[in-house]
Amino acid sequence: MGVVSPQATLNGGFSWLDWTVVVGLFALTHWIGTLSAGKPATIREFFLGGRKLPWYAVSASIIATEISAVTLISLPASVFKPGGNITYLQLGLIGLLLARCIVALWLIPKYYEREIYSPYDYMGHVLGKPARTLTTILFSIGGVLGQAARVYLTGIVLQVVLHDELAAFERATDIPGLWAAIAVIGVVAIAWTWLGGMATVIWTDAVLFLVFLVAIVCALYFAVSGVEGGVGEVVALGEAAGKFRFFDLEPTFARPYTIWAALIANTLVGVGAFGTDQLMAQRVFCCANARDAKKAMLASYGSMLVAVAVAMVGIALYAYYQQHPLQGAAALLHAQKNDRIFPIFIVEVMPPGMRGLIIAGAFAAAISSLDSILAALSQTVMSAFVLKDGVVERSEADERRAVRTSKLLVLGFGVLLCVIAAACELIQRDERFKDVLNLALSMPTYTQGAVLATFALAFFLGRRIDASGLLFAAPLSVLAVVAIAWHGAWTPPVLRVGAAALLGAWLLVRLRDAESAARRALRLATLLVGCALVLWINSRGWNVEWPWFAPLGLVFAFSFGWLLARTKREVA
Repeated sequence: MGVVSPQATLNGGFSWLDWTVVVGLFALTHWIGTLSAGKPATIREFFLGGRKLPWYAVSASIIATEISAVTLISLPASVFKPGGNITYLQLGLIGLLLARCIVALWLIPKYYEREIYSPYDYMGHVLGKPARTLTTILFSIGGVLGQAARVYLTGIVLQVVLHDELAAFERATDIPGLWAAIAVIGVVAIAWTWLGGMATVIWTDAVLFLVFLVAIVCALYFAVSGVEGGVGEVVALGEAAGKFRFFDLEPTFARPYTIWAALIANTLVGVGAFGTDQLMAQRVFCCANARDAKKAMLASYGSMLVAVAVAMVGIALYAYYQQHPLQGAAALLHAQKNDRIFPIFIVEVMPPGMRGLIIAGAFAAAISSLDSILAALSQTVMSAFVLKDGVVERSEADERRAVRTSKLLVLGFGVLLCVIAAACELIQRDERFKDVLNLALSMPTYTQGAVLATFALAFFLGRRIDASGLLFAAPLSVLAVVAIAWHGAWTPPVLRVGAAALLGAWLLVRLRDAESAARRALRLATLLVGCALVLWINSRGWNVEWPWFAPLGLVFAFSFGWLLARTKREVA
């Protein structure tokens, strides 16, 4: 987990000018963010920005969060590697466009019917408090896992950029350099979220997005200008290697970037991400009205232009290193982790000052995602477990106490995220997750299907059923995703224990319900069928890639959440 070979040294390095650029940009961002946001005195101001933020700032914040360090660093590496191409872009250009339209047309109007703080408040209002509690827990798990992978990737970037400095730090303290890099990212994100809540998060994200955009343009320029023959040679070398392949029409679940994954799986994933995941949804709640929220959501499709530009950086890097092969420490670092190729280029090729700008862009991407998830986690936990009925009593003392508790939650979740980010090094040893892009994108999908299913049940069946079935169907859907994602020797025992725990919980809770013995027996048999299906799926050993995890979880959670639920007539 430590820094690679203290004796190995990259050409170049971080100069005083680079440090000046990084520190100056972040100081400017902090000043603009805090000046624009002010000091929140109430929970409404801390989590909703007073519902007065302009739609264009909200849209820029959505883009900044969506285009994380994973995109800036891992997407070029995914395109650069042998056999790499731009088929990944299908997921965003097709699936996320459809998802944004669905969220803008159907979900946002529902959310603006009353003042709520998260999608889970809506689900709780329709299905009952257990639905809000359950989705809050699921979101917290998925959010922590997904953002931890992004923090981990930015730590990898720091390992390359500050290679010599971190090696010296590790020798002096015996603390792995990666851990130190992750800690720095965490401290900055926690500080920004602590100081100003969502308003500061959104305004700093908007500024960081501009830094990120300039960084991409500069990187693309220097990569192309370093290729003898310029743009024409980059295109020729890229075409010869198949780098410009966009469509993958093969009907398979075994590859992550196909047209079918884009049209079906990633559309559902996108609806979950933008409409039911508080990480993104919290932004649209900060708009003054539903119309502005819709504009912010649709305008955020501009993120795909950024993704295309980043993919082109990967093609330009491939062309550059065809003419200038990796050598020495650079070759060693890249051989150990493919995702280091862009940081290596930054350190060895970019001129002083420009290196600082690109690294500031990478940090901007990481911190904009991390401060966003910290605000989202703090808000959802406050609504579900701390505030009475999701709102705070209106006395000034209660407001101050609630804001203080929210900030402590930000701190706690920040520490937890950094610890899990450090642990991602172990997860990446699995062959399927050597590419950090797949690791980061797959992590939230374990719980995303269950959250999306809860919204679907509230939207379509909320007048007829309660959340009682979801209390068992949601964990069952997570087990189903684990069953199809993992096939190690440990998986069947874990699934059997999980199934047994679900059945035990059912017998403990539901056998006390005041319903007929026939209904109880039928629902218990239904849960048994679900548990048997999970074990059967795992026994098949199917090779299914991550875009299909959330749809599988959605099908399980919706079906069994409906079949196991009590009708509201029964409850009455």
